[in-house]
Amino acid sequence: MVIWMLAAIAVYYAGVFLPPMFLLPKIGVAAYAGHRDQDPAPGLIHGRALRAQRNMAENLPVFLGLALLSIVLPEADISLAISGAAVFVLARLVYLPLYLMAVPYLRSLVYGVGLTGQIVMALALL
Repeated sequence: MVIWMLAAIAVYYAGVFLPPMFLLPKIGVAAYAGHRDQDPAPGLIHGRALRAQRNMAENLPVFLGLALLSIVLPEADISLAISGAAVFVLARLVYLPLYLMAVPYLRSLVYGVGLTGQIVMALALL
């Protein structure tokens, strides 16, 4: 389970470092390194990257909580929890580029797959 937790954190950080990659060319290194009291309005892809990052930030605590519970609760079905964790992380890997490319329907379907992974993790605790 720890491997999937670390993988989820890696996916999260990929999402964290993605929006600056779209901002840096727009404002330059000096402005990026500065105080940036007011960032410019995000462009199309930059805005998507910010929203995808926010979405992962909203989902990661739930995932990590379920993962930790599956480790510490003796009655948890760890193999089922690991399967759910794998589904979540792999779905999030696919979700990020789909979000950036604004692929309708498929992106929502992939999000649903990741959510299903979290539901499986929750069921593993029962």
